[in-house]
Amino acid sequence: MQQQIREIIQASIDTKQKLLADPVLIDTIEKVTNVISNAFANGNKVLFCGNGGSAADAQHLAAEFSGRFYTDRDPLPSEALHCNSSYITAVANDYGYDVVYSRIVKGTGKPGDVLVGLSTSGNSVNIIKALETAKKIGMICVVLTGETGGKMKDMCDYLINVPSNDTPRIQESHIMVGHIICQLVEQELFKNK
Repeated sequence: MQQQIREIIQASIDTKQKLLADPVLIDTIEKVTNVISNAFANGNKVLFCGNGGSAADAQHLAAEFSGRFYTDRDPLPSEALHCNSSYITAVANDYGYDVVYSRIVKGTGKPGDVLVGLSTSGNSVNIIKALETAKKIGMICVVLTGETGGKMKDMCDYLINVPSNDTPRIQESHIMVGHIICQLVEQELFKNK
């Protein structure tokens, strides 16, 4: 069992090493950091969506902005779109699960807001529909996926496609990338704190 533990840890390290060695992904992470910093500076918000473990990651990252990361500072307007269970269950029941995110994006999204979709496959229909709606509104769309980017790769302004096809390794890297962005956005916006 200990050998298997070591192999799993090494697989996680290998995925992050590939990410580290990819100048396009590093550049995209920097661009997304700047886009989110600018959105907050201009009074806009950041909305996150995902399914399953990616929903938990979406909630985690939204909380880093709306709560705090390292700095004791004002909250930043950020939400994970699945957190209202009454809304999710009503819309899923009345309209279908495919539109649970697009309806709330349509109701709350504004031009200049940022939508961040997390999907290891890049093919989650409810996130695809949310991206379509966000684009119509004039929101900036960021997606975090696995290696191929799935259908979402052509639907976003910024693609962070972790170089792996293994769901747990992708999700581990999504949290790492999200933490990097949260840290650097906070640094940029609260330099004098």
